[in-house]
Amino acid sequence: MIRLTWPDSTGQALPVWPDGVTPALLEEYQVAPAPVERAGETRRVLAAVLKCCWTDLSVDPWPGTPAPVELVLDTYRALIGRTDDLMRNWAVGALRRLHDSAWVVVDDGVVVLGPRCALWPVEAHALLQELVRRLPSPDRAELTVVGDADIVAAAMPAESGMTAVSAPAAATGGRAEGGGAGFDDLLGAYDERRRAELVAAYMVVEHAAEPVQEVRFAALRDPALRHTLSEMLARRGRVLVQHRDRWITGYDDACAAAVPAASGRDDPAAASPPTAGEGSMGGGRLGVAERAVLTLVLVHSVAIPRAEGLLPEDSWLSPHPTPADELRRHTQLPIGELEAALRTLRHAGLLAQVKAGEEAGGYVPGPQFHRLTPAARRRLQEELILAAGPNTPLAAAVRARRSAR
Repeated sequence: MIRLTWPDSTGQALPVWPDGVTPALLEEYQVAPAPVERAGETRRVLAAVLKCCWTDLSVDPWPGTPAPVELVLDTYRALIGRTDDLMRNWAVGALRRLHDSAWVVVDDGVVVLGPRCALWPVEAHALLQELVRRLPSPDRAELTVVGDADIVAAAMPAESGMTAVSAPAAATGGRAEGGGAGFDDLLGAYDERRRAELVAAYMVVEHAAEPVQEVRFAALRDPALRHTLSEMLARRGRVLVQHRDRWITGYDDACAAAVPAASGRDDPAAASPPTAGEGSMGGGRLGVAERAVLTLVLVHSVAIPRAEGLLPEDSWLSPHPTPADELRRHTQLPIGELEAALRTLRHAGLLAQVKAGEEAGGYVPGPQFHRLTPAARRRLQEELILAAGPNTPLAAAVRARRSAR
């Protein structure tokens, strides 16, 4: 683990990857990672943030220094050579995606590097330094109303109220403290080839968008290696989830149950499919609006087609999209909140957007539903029964079974 410590002594612990590898390993094995909307713009905006926030290249990138959002947008414009409003809107959308996934933290007009940037291996720093040197600096007239330094200073919290969550400027002066190796006792018993096979399988099942075929990875085919892989995952609160001859990971049921208990939330509707790998660093649990929208999509894309015999009973994925108009008709959320909820669910991989084609476009359950354990699938099935037909005999049976536990 690596501990990120903020100036007020609060902190955040992040799991590091075995043997110093990164999710970039998926490209080597030609495995598709979780998709990112407008990946090109998102990468370029992250580069612009790095240019603005990593001002001292002699130290590690994280935590860097706070920078005004407008400076980041100006740097992005200089990078792409365009200044039109469409490019600005795309850049703002990319900042939202980066914030949701913990690559950056944006708050009150100020942006800082997020905790994921602390996971960049030291070996990659030289390449990142060269990237920052090559990025152009924007031509900016001296601000006469509010200067960049004034914007950053205004966003800095008071010492007594500084928190790692509410104040991005709190990253100033933070430090990253590395811990001991988490897997050496498990991997040390194997030769270099099998060690590499275990690490590759670990990274793929944690970060792939879809379950991977076991025939492609020795650590999934061999029962002994798969047992060691399961022990590695267990140290992160993760388990292997099997789909016939394919594998992926999900949260251990005991760990998933502990999250609402630790946060003081005990409502069954809080149960939602876990996100992949370290994706949960982005934004915590779903809010009421997101859970309501997710429930609507599951009802219209899964429950109704299943009742009509169009889906197999064990599938949570669906080729039947829920149109956006259907969501607007069946929710009391304002249009802005609905769109924000849909955006959050897409970024978390809980929903996928189907573009209009031969059939009407809309939203379907996303790839994170592959990561449900059998127990989580049963719980979600019961929640869907209670949501879609609360007064049915089946719902009464679910409530009776729960009360008897």
